[in-house]
Amino acid sequence: MNIQALLPYLIVAAAVIIAALVIILLISRVRSDQLRKKFGPEYVYTLQKEGDPRKAEQALKARQKRVVSLDVHPLDENVKDRYNEEWMEIQAYFVDDPKKSVEQANRLITEVMIARGFPVAEFEQRAADLSVLYPNFVPNYRNAYAIAMKSQNGEISTEELRQAMVYYHSLFGELLGPVQAKEKQLEMA
Repeated sequence: MNIQALLPYLIVAAAVIIAALVIILLISRVRSDQLRKKFGPEYVYTLQKEGDPRKAEQALKARQKRVVSLDVHPLDENVKDRYNEEWMEIQAYFVDDPKKSVEQANRLITEVMIARGFPVAEFEQRAADLSVLYPNFVPNYRNAYAIAMKSQNGEISTEELRQAMVYYHSLFGELLGPVQAKEKQLEMA
């Protein structure tokens, strides 16, 4: 068989391979865009941490899978009211002892997470789990936690402590707020 007889078949085969590669690249790009949109700033954080887009996206997908398997649930109204009262006390105490208020806010966030069904083994795992449902609040949580740790290790300004309280308050509001729509989105992912 001569090469000219095979040429049309080779051209078709090459075109099919090129089309398949283009489709694979487009699907990959769409998935990346979906993850980037869903995780927002946490996508960038994970990309920087992992150093490779493929590894970062695998890590984010693994987070989603992990959180879907958890029993994350809303709090009943009486529990929400109790946590809101405790938050108000912590905030009011800030004037007298900002450092202690930040410690208590950190503790309360962890307590609410436990009550909601998030496992809270260590900070990075907590932040990763939260990023699935609250990706826009996790950077603030990381910042608040860093300030809380810094305050345990020495001198820190009252302004930094105030900023930690602001960060904790935003996440606290999300953790106590309605979650049904977010959980439905998670199930569809």
